[in-house]
Amino acid sequence: MRLVYSLLFRLISGWAERDAAILVLEQVPGEGRITVGGDKGYDTAEFVDECRHMNVTPHVAQNTSRPRGSAIDARTARHAGYDLSQKKRKRVGECFGWLKDIVPLRKLKHRGLFKVGWIYTIAAAAYNFVQMRLKPIPE
Repeated sequence: MRLVYSLLFRLISGWAERDAAILVLEQVPGEGRITVGGDKGYDTAEFVDECRHMNVTPHVAQNTSRPRGSAIDARTARHAGYDLSQKKRKRVGECFGWLKDIVPLRKLKHRGLFKVGWIYTIAAAAYNFVQMRLKPIPE
């Protein structure tokens, strides 16, 4: 079952999405190692180093077209779990596609971080309710 775990809203900048991802990862409970998937925009040395410092394995897509190369080295990309994460990370886009198609979030009439965040939070809760209705938890 795919549910929205966390939403975080930030002002637009070149690094806001990566900063928000780090903040969300800091809130994940537990002490064990976890993985995080992401697109090529997350393939920066700062993001990868911060993830590793937090005991998180970054399974982000390698950006090999950059002059400096990818921040993801062969020791991460060689594992079968990396390939699996690259296939599964597309599911995140399905949630936002649903939010844009079913809930009118393609072009919002409201402006401001607070109002847009409120609308997305309500829409994500509706998405979670629909997912729980479609796939009930087995007893």
